[in-house]
Amino acid sequence: MSSFFNDIKEERIYKFFSGGKWVKSSSGNLIDVLSPIDNSLVGKLQAVTEDEVDEILEQAKRAQKKWANFHLEDRAAILKKAAELLRTYCDEITEIKVLEIAKTINSAKSSVLRSADIIDYTANQMNIFNAPYDLAGGDFSPKAKNKNAHITREPLGVVLAISPFNYPINLAVTKIAPALLAGNSVVVKGPTQGSICTAMLIEIFNKAGVVPGAISFVSGHGATIGDYLVGSKYIDMINFTGSTDVGKNIAIKAGFKPLLLEMGGKDAALVFDDADLDLAAEEIVEGAFSYAGQRCTAIKRVLAHRDICNELTKKIIEQVKEKYGIVGDPRLIETQMGPVISLRQAEYIEAMVKEAIGEGAKILLGGARRGNYIDAVVLGEVTTKMRIAWEEQFAPVLPIISCKDEEEMISLHNQSQYGLGASIFTEDKAKAYEVALRLEAGVVQINAKSERFPDSFPFLGVKDSGLGTQGIRWSIEAMTRIKSVVENKS
Repeated sequence: MSSFFNDIKEERIYKFFSGGKWVKSSSGNLIDVLSPIDNSLVGKLQAVTEDEVDEILEQAKRAQKKWANFHLEDRAAILKKAAELLRTYCDEITEIKVLEIAKTINSAKSSVLRSADIIDYTANQMNIFNAPYDLAGGDFSPKAKNKNAHITREPLGVVLAISPFNYPINLAVTKIAPALLAGNSVVVKGPTQGSICTAMLIEIFNKAGVVPGAISFVSGHGATIGDYLVGSKYIDMINFTGSTDVGKNIAIKAGFKPLLLEMGGKDAALVFDDADLDLAAEEIVEGAFSYAGQRCTAIKRVLAHRDICNELTKKIIEQVKEKYGIVGDPRLIETQMGPVISLRQAEYIEAMVKEAIGEGAKILLGGARRGNYIDAVVLGEVTTKMRIAWEEQFAPVLPIISCKDEEEMISLHNQSQYGLGASIFTEDKAKAYEVALRLEAGVVQINAKSERFPDSFPFLGVKDSGLGTQGIRWSIEAMTRIKSVVENKS
């Protein structure tokens, strides 16, 4: 690791960031970060205390006022500097990211570079603040003709950003950059698995010139400090990405704080009988198995018209064999799919697959497990009575459900507790749009896998998949409040 990141660690012990300084916790407790690739030690994290959290939050509250007083153009310039530094140190961050979360090399690097692009894009959204507008009362009622409202936006205060293990840089940036541009301070709680590269990201923003205290980084087990952070009186807004259970707990503990929550999903691919099956198979396989299916927007089930289900299944199996080969070989960390994040997760996945088999499902491909590595699994003869049809697997496992018609596909889709994304495959664009409007999902793709990209688009989930709308412009709006100053004319 280059001298640029010297301050964030001593040997392999990583510090937390408070008041513009990298410091060790008084607790003396450390958390091991083990690589999913081979279980080797990547580094150790500080387990911060509640008192240290209080100090960080008090500093963030004070620093926010100073940061908000920076000219908008100056805040944007600092973000652009951060984007430049992120590109400069991309390879170093990528190296740690691969070790820490077993992201494939190409995927790890591309997501870091994408994060730099997101920061730049965010910095260019100054028009949201530079264009306050007036609202004439007379447009609503002649009786209000002597009233005029001057509408502006102002920051909320201290934003708590909680990012997940699977995109520790990308999904931290989508929270940090909009918050900082808006004039908020940000406290980042990184995932245990992913906190080392998150610490490197925080140093990028620090070296770019963010006011000391306006960005902070805490590490520790969510069960220990998570609820304490969420419930703190110093936190003014929470932006979280992670599991539905944790997100629901945050909503309960947060009180009246504004929330942006991206949670679990069971994204389905609906494949109609007139679909281009080669295209559908290619998109489904990439959407289901890249990064071992460990994405909220991964395709986690296929709802296929029974007339084409067998043919589609054959094409999916061919695509998996072509793209992923014999998964489970540690050398494949350099290809499209590596291990799952932990042994515990691997055992959970294996148990879910075995349960489905016991209930009548058939393994059409894969199924072997070696430690954290799982062969890509394609499951056929899946019924709606099976847990695998409804529960989010977060795994390289694809259940295929045969449906008698489009109405059954729509019904099965909407019965899910989740509603993050969906994909529709058909040659009839008019029908696709009509069906898309009937699906209970935040984002529906037509003839493509479900995904969050591009970040300039609105991104949201319904039901147990989320609360609020993200995407750069929408995140900025969520992290600010309207100020209406009403002029009364004589």
